[in-house]
Amino acid sequence: MNIGQVAERTNLPAKTIRYYEDIGLVKPMRTENGYRAFRDTDLHKLTFLGRARALGFSIEDCRALLALYEDQSRASADVKRLATEHLVEIESKITTLQIMHDTLSTLVKSCAGDDRPDCPILKGLSSKEEIHRKNND
Repeated sequence: MNIGQVAERTNLPAKTIRYYEDIGLVKPMRTENGYRAFRDTDLHKLTFLGRARALGFSIEDCRALLALYEDQSRASADVKRLATEHLVEIESKITTLQIMHDTLSTLVKSCAGDDRPDCPILKGLSSKEEIHRKNND
């Protein structure tokens, strides 16, 4: 398969596939004229990487997960540890996003949104105290 076919089948841009090759995550064969020739194993790895990246795993986590996937003597505990660590990161981001949402929601609700120049949103954004205090509630 050429890069266009692989891109279509994996829903990854060709640029991403080239990047994954550049950093050594996939190593397609090369034809005599230098074109990439992807095998089914490359397609599978790229699909794996696409799904892992869609779940927010870093490139280094993907590298580790791919190595574990290919290691038939792996311990599932190692895979679970990586996934659990990532889940903790996601939960932390969700908490941070919820705080941001709550703070911004409070600021938006406090603004009349009329023709007057007074704007509680701008006041809130200019005051570290206000946003910090709401984030700690």
